[in-house]
Amino acid sequence: MSLKPEGYRQRLLDETVERRMRGFGAVEVAGTKFCGKTWTSLAHGNSVVHIDDDAVREMVSAQPSLALEGELPHVIDEWQDVPRVWDAVRRRVDETGNCRGQYILTGSSTVDKTKVGHSGAGRIAKVHMRPMSLCESGASDGSVSLRGLFEGKFTPHQVQTDQRILAKHICMGGWPAALTQDEDVAGDLPAQYLDALFSVSAPKRGLDAYETRRVAMSLARNLGKTLTYRALYADVYAQEPAADMDDSILRQRLLPYLTFFMDQYFIEEQAGWDAPVKARSRVRLKPKRTFVDPSLPASLLAMTAKRLLLERQVFGNLFEELALREVRIYSSAMGYTPDPEVRYYADADGLEVDIVVELPDGRWGAFEVKLSDAKVPKAVRSLLRLRNKVRSNPAAQNRDPEFLAVLVGVTDFCRQTPEGVYVVPLTCLAP
Repeated sequence: MSLKPEGYRQRLLDETVERRMRGFGAVEVAGTKFCGKTWTSLAHGNSVVHIDDDAVREMVSAQPSLALEGELPHVIDEWQDVPRVWDAVRRRVDETGNCRGQYILTGSSTVDKTKVGHSGAGRIAKVHMRPMSLCESGASDGSVSLRGLFEGKFTPHQVQTDQRILAKHICMGGWPAALTQDEDVAGDLPAQYLDALFSVSAPKRGLDAYETRRVAMSLARNLGKTLTYRALYADVYAQEPAADMDDSILRQRLLPYLTFFMDQYFIEEQAGWDAPVKARSRVRLKPKRTFVDPSLPASLLAMTAKRLLLERQVFGNLFEELALREVRIYSSAMGYTPDPEVRYYADADGLEVDIVVELPDGRWGAFEVKLSDAKVPKAVRSLLRLRNKVRSNPAAQNRDPEFLAVLVGVTDFCRQTPEGVYVVPLTCLAP
């Protein structure tokens, strides 16, 4: 009997979950709280056990195999509350000769793998779920495909865009539960998420709730920057670090908070990119720490949709976070294994490009992100500089980009510039 919830809204990840279930004995759907993991898993399952229920958790802690009982495919919700469940699933998959599509595990935080006996490689496939994209929520018309850009498919057309709608979706976020809320209270959900993260989840990890919030606020204040530990320390403790505190000491002090945020799928790292696959900059460029959803930094900065319209710089920063979320979701939905890389470019000459998408086969494309049409010419110049730099060393045999594009918030036309750069409203993008 299908457990698909009434009113379930189709997710781009549904196809990926189905594909992984055809290839593996179990699938883990992992991602931040409230992003829709449980509903999506139920849509593919016939029975469920909720490990976050106190009575169930106590029972399963004593005998992990009990979590596996139910009609297949069987959903094990919040499995990380009893880490031994992972090994029970892996053993059952082995015992059944790796019969496909038996179990779906959901998890909203990563688990210390020393607490499990086996990685699950070859038995349990992982799928990373993020909040809803604009395409899934109905705010994007889906007229420009990311896959199509890689294949040279693009049709110019007139569009209608509205910065008020963008501001609303930034502050509301991609949380499925927010779709049915009144607009004036939609921002309450990310605020409640943050309160639970700081006051409940952080102390469980032995972290101070106040300092955890301060670290998150510093990350929100420095959106788009490669924040150093020294700058982060100065924000969190409202003073410059002492002269005798070197980077190793600062790292030791602050890394637990950043690791906690990564483990909770609260932030993601955006790594640097260069065309040569062995380029040092791919590993030496400091990663940018970005949020899984723009509503989280918006809430940390006390932004409402109306206020955001007046705070243009903040609006631009949060629009970049929204665009990055969209590109990550659509890249994952393209069906490649592994997922395409979503990186950024920066070099010693001061050239920066917001997003570079690289497919597993080496093809790549680049996006600059601008809130308004007025800044498109500047973005086009940056993208052309990047292409020319990649071309400048013939001996490296670097590929040309499959596309260059500006993701824009407000414009009247989805078009191609004379230089061949696409101008794509974010509310037109789709996988």
